[in-house]
Amino acid sequence: MTDPVTVTPELERQAAAAVSVCPAGETFPLPGAADYRSEWERLATLVEQERRKGREIVVVMGVGFVGAVMAGVIADSLDRKTGQPGKFVIGMQRPSSRSYWKIPYLNRGEAPVEAEDPEVAPLIRRCVLEKKTLTATFTYDALSLADVVVVDVQCDYHKETFGNVRQGHADIAALEDSLKVIGEKIGPECMVLIETTVPPGTTEYVAYPIIKKAFEQRGLNGVEPLLAHSFERVMPGRNYVASIRDFWRVCSGISPAARERVTTFLSEILNVEKFPLTVLDRPIESETCKIVENSYRATILAFLDEWSLFAERNGVDLIKVTEAIKVRPTHANMIFPGPGIGGYCLPKDGGLGVWAYNTLMGFEDDIFKITPLAIDINDTRALHVAQLVRDALRNMGRIVAASKISVLGASYREDVGDTRYSGSEVIVRKLTEMGGDVEVHDPYVQHWWELEKQDSYPAPGHSLARFFRNQEKLAHTRVAKSLDAALQSADAVVLAVRHQAYLDLDPGRVVAMIGGPAAIIDCFGMLDDESIRRYFELGCEVKGLGRGHVKRIKDQVRNQC
Repeated sequence: MTDPVTVTPELERQAAAAVSVCPAGETFPLPGAADYRSEWERLATLVEQERRKGREIVVVMGVGFVGAVMAGVIADSLDRKTGQPGKFVIGMQRPSSRSYWKIPYLNRGEAPVEAEDPEVAPLIRRCVLEKKTLTATFTYDALSLADVVVVDVQCDYHKETFGNVRQGHADIAALEDSLKVIGEKIGPECMVLIETTVPPGTTEYVAYPIIKKAFEQRGLNGVEPLLAHSFERVMPGRNYVASIRDFWRVCSGISPAARERVTTFLSEILNVEKFPLTVLDRPIESETCKIVENSYRATILAFLDEWSLFAERNGVDLIKVTEAIKVRPTHANMIFPGPGIGGYCLPKDGGLGVWAYNTLMGFEDDIFKITPLAIDINDTRALHVAQLVRDALRNMGRIVAASKISVLGASYREDVGDTRYSGSEVIVRKLTEMGGDVEVHDPYVQHWWELEKQDSYPAPGHSLARFFRNQEKLAHTRVAKSLDAALQSADAVVLAVRHQAYLDLDPGRVVAMIGGPAAIIDCFGMLDDESIRRYFELGCEVKGLGRGHVKRIKDQVRNQC
């Protein structure tokens, strides 16, 4: 076996100067030249042993939120005929100071992602330490050993203006760089499966030319890359692993041979007996499927925003209205949008489609009206929460700039700890801009990185902080561990996320923890009429998204007094 180890002067300088620090604070020096050589020897030996067992070698490129668990699912799969592991997986992560720590974590059998799903940690531990079907590496040279490469490299969409998705662009540079390296390293029979959510056309218009040219530069003339696409439908929460392994998948290949390979591969690792594959003709169809799927859901949520405002201004409780509508089976999946939809996909994926149409396909006309508007509405919806806080405090003779505001919930959805693009972040930033002193509580979030590391997270220059003033102090934000401490002496309380811990809160207990009446803002229809009435009886002011009937309850309480 040849020795393909390549260590550039830049990598050596980077390794000498930097370390990678994991969220828990443990420090890992970046690898140096000697580490690359020994790592190659380790991998080559492992792969030779695994090939003797008849196992397919799979490299998962990118071991972040999706890649780490996808690597575990592949490594945990069993050959249907023998009942033994049929895959050996190498998780590969670029050795940057931001993410290198994931490699030693994985090799210790520890999951590099936080998850509410109790299956994640045992899955990684089992595959690394017991089955020994999973290892992790920092060297791109692992690609030369692969039969299959699964690409889970992040593809983002950067918005240059708050609330205007059209003024933005898809950032596919990291994906393009990864594809170049893949083309330089893989064997001609290796299948490359792009799992990342990408702009429609990426597999055919970006990945194929890159890998094809790399093959030609290596003298592999006439060899067609085996390229496929199959997007994930990962859902954070207690069914995190199942959303990868036990869920419907869509796939496609750039050629009949690629379609056959990807269909076989996914059938060997996923529960296709209960959740059959949908095989489409071209990758652009699979890519479009993911964008349309998420844009549809984002649009339905944005649609309810205008009716939420209508309800507030006309004495209507939109929660009761939607519940009445959901009795009809065709409308049973109607969801109240809350202060923003959040998560990594819905706030941006439609933008990938708009960008692809103009950039990859080269069309100059404007066919998209609803998709970008829905994103803009969802991005800015949380600003209205700050207005409700302002108005509620004003009714109590107080102002935001002289108030402590407790925001209950930092994550983007109930009972998970995922804070990506959460509506709560916009609430906190706008209230801070207005001069408020904001305290945050969330039972599922230990560190709110979007605030604590806002100068560098999600990337330097890309924090939402750039759209608001007076944001510097938010870098010192720490999520309160105690609800009592978070609520003590609060002038306003924002019920921002439907965590079970907040649904069960008794108004009397809340007011006791605060130490007196406060403004209560319900963002998700969490308060029933009895709770709203009780808050008014305790001297509080109550407002809520889509809760126009609150004024009626207030008048009833005041008239009784």
